[in-house]
Amino acid sequence: MTDKNRCSWAGTDPLSIHYHDNEWGVPVRDDTLLFEFLTLEGAQAGLSWMTILKKRENYRKAFADFDPEKVATFTKKDFDKLLLDSGIVRNRLKIASAINNATRFLEVQQEFGSFAAYQWQFVGGVPIQNKWMNAAQIPVMSHEAELFSKDLKKRGFRFIGPTTIYAHMQATGMVNDHTTNCFRYKEVIDLIGRHKKRRNI
Repeated sequence: MTDKNRCSWAGTDPLSIHYHDNEWGVPVRDDTLLFEFLTLEGAQAGLSWMTILKKRENYRKAFADFDPEKVATFTKKDFDKLLLDSGIVRNRLKIASAINNATRFLEVQQEFGSFAAYQWQFVGGVPIQNKWMNAAQIPVMSHEAELFSKDLKKRGFRFIGPTTIYAHMQATGMVNDHTTNCFRYKEVIDLIGRHKKRRNI
């Protein structure tokens, strides 16, 4: 695990390293996983990503494996139960926003056919390939993230400011923000190239 150059944020925790090496920056077009990341990024606001990663399995149990159809039906009883769940971030506003966002998510699916189709339009369907040499160069938001966030807010989503949405875009591969000295930088580019070939993009 330690014999490869990685983005500095990956650190030394095995959980963080595994997430960095296998998920971060890989293009996601599966709606359930997109809802998961959107929910987790919202929960992270003001906290470290490691805090959320450690609670990820608990979130899956608490939020019905991130099935937006099920989460959208959560009642006040479910909400109160979540407030008592020490396995997640017990913040009333964040929990309420996750339930609210599930309903909004379903509305987007109905309009666009999938949330993925909606989300990926903000980068023209193709990941943005950045070339950051070090972590200090990586921005906390982008023009695309601001447009994405603004549109989500208009649709009634909550806890989706541009910084949160940029983190979501990084996580789901809408941008490749691995630093150029990270072994995953080229792997993600190659992965995207193979995906384009299969889809004849």
